[in-house]
Amino acid sequence: MDNAPSAVGATLLSVLTTDQKGIVAEMKIAAVALAAGVGVAQPMGAERYDLIFDLGPTLIRVQCKWAVRLGDVVVIRARRVRRGAEGLIRRPYLPGEIDAIVGYCAGTEGCYYLPTELSVERAAVQLRLAPTKNNQALGINWARDFELGATLARLQGPIAQLGERQSGRL
Repeated sequence: MDNAPSAVGATLLSVLTTDQKGIVAEMKIAAVALAAGVGVAQPMGAERYDLIFDLGPTLIRVQCKWAVRLGDVVVIRARRVRRGAEGLIRRPYLPGEIDAIVGYCAGTEGCYYLPTELSVERAAVQLRLAPTKNNQALGINWARDFELGATLARLQGPIAQLGERQSGRL
């Protein structure tokens, strides 16, 4: 997960518009979820979320975000921004609007799942890729603990995985 994108890839990503980055993030996130055996759907309307993950008996409303790598930290902004008459209007997501934020970081080529408690009523979340210089460990959100593929496997649980094996799917 520490591999940086190629120089050509990084150059191409740097010229993308905000909307294009959002589309790339959605596609990368959907691909990881599908590869993990999770059904993925898009809402048909002006919803606060971008994707729906079908985890069997549970549906999760997911807001997709473009995350950035700043040194040993992945930063995922957890609010929405729109233009208004007086400039940019920033607003956090409220309880009941989304179930999770998933950020795609081109700097790590990784997708990171932030549950409700890290998604709602926040401006941003920082995930550490490497230990801090002062070896602080308390209160650190480690990126490895939020990787999308592993998180989806935990959310599906052993019953869902057993059912997949019984039906012949991996």
